[in-house]
Amino acid sequence: MNEVGQIIERCLALHEDLDFTAVKQWKEAHPGAKVIGYMPVYVPRELIHAAGMLPVGVLGGGDGLEVIQGDAYYQSYICRIPRSTIELGLTGRLDCIDGMLFPSICDVIRNLSGMWKILFKDKYVRYFDVPQNYQDEVGGQYYEHELEILRHDLGELAGKPISDEALCASIAVYNENRRAINELYAYRAAKPWQAPTSEVYLLIKAGMILPVEEHTAMVRDYLAATAAVERPMRDNARVVINGTFCEQPPLTLIKAIEMSGCYVVDDDFMLVTRWLLEDVDTSGEPLANLSHAFLHHSASTSAKYETTREEKGQFLLRQIKDRGAEGVVFAAPSFCDPALLERPMLQDVLTRHKVPHTAFKYSENTGQMAPIREQAGTFADSIKLWSAA
Repeated sequence: MNEVGQIIERCLALHEDLDFTAVKQWKEAHPGAKVIGYMPVYVPRELIHAAGMLPVGVLGGGDGLEVIQGDAYYQSYICRIPRSTIELGLTGRLDCIDGMLFPSICDVIRNLSGMWKILFKDKYVRYFDVPQNYQDEVGGQYYEHELEILRHDLGELAGKPISDEALCASIAVYNENRRAINELYAYRAAKPWQAPTSEVYLLIKAGMILPVEEHTAMVRDYLAATAAVERPMRDNARVVINGTFCEQPPLTLIKAIEMSGCYVVDDDFMLVTRWLLEDVDTSGEPLANLSHAFLHHSASTSAKYETTREEKGQFLLRQIKDRGAEGVVFAAPSFCDPALLERPMLQDVLTRHKVPHTAFKYSENTGQMAPIREQAGTFADSIKLWSAA
């Protein structure tokens, strides 16, 4: 097996391990250290890292978990991720986690944070809210206050306060991780046949489990290894995937889209890794710097409240232009209110700008991929046959 295969094999093992073995091994190697779980949209992982803790992305149970107990806590007409997350907790798979952060995504996740408090009274739980006003003197001050509360709580959990020096050092570490991931995404956009999205997805997901320093090194190792191996180039359609920020698609779904004749050149998988679009300043007040980065240098997504600073869909249009995409695949989880409510608005923008697009829904345990592959294949064919005309 070549080096690329070895890296991806390890990432696949992390992806399939619902017992979080790597997290338990980290705790054994760091006696007394804590682990904080989070939903993979956006939380300030820098604070967790600065407290000497391991941030762990909890992405539900995927298609490898049968949900039995979790179904008793939620109605059938919401997305699957809260039910499978509860299932992970009730079956003891998340016993290694000392706390959970639930970012401000939607009403379902807000409810999940309350359910977690009821079911796991011995764990630290916080619903992490973010500003809906982007003025520094209003939303900025509010966000700094929220960060200060989280900083205090994590310091108490760790047994020592989080210093400005430690936080600035952690910001620098995550800046480097974001740079590595940006390099990976830029490389995939330039040569998608060299970095298949099924591999990129596994590589990014490994960052939800591994210490950030180790993950940065893994991304750089993959870039060097895949550039050294020539892979066949095909005449595939270049597409952006939109709408998959919270409940993640099954790996088989990503492979089905690729096998249909599509090169995925951008996506919103696990947004926490690319939420902040620029480096966070490492000088001065670290909480103020994190707040400024969120207000002024963060991605546009239906998971974030936005004012009418610019036309809806402009961020997506820039993605299409910057990545050289030929169309957009809207792939949202069933019953995902944020993604499905925003989709028609984005579709209208794309239609006005004559950008081809198609749409479907999935759940994290989607089993039937043939219809999705056929739909994606038809879309890719239509781009190649008629877009030029």
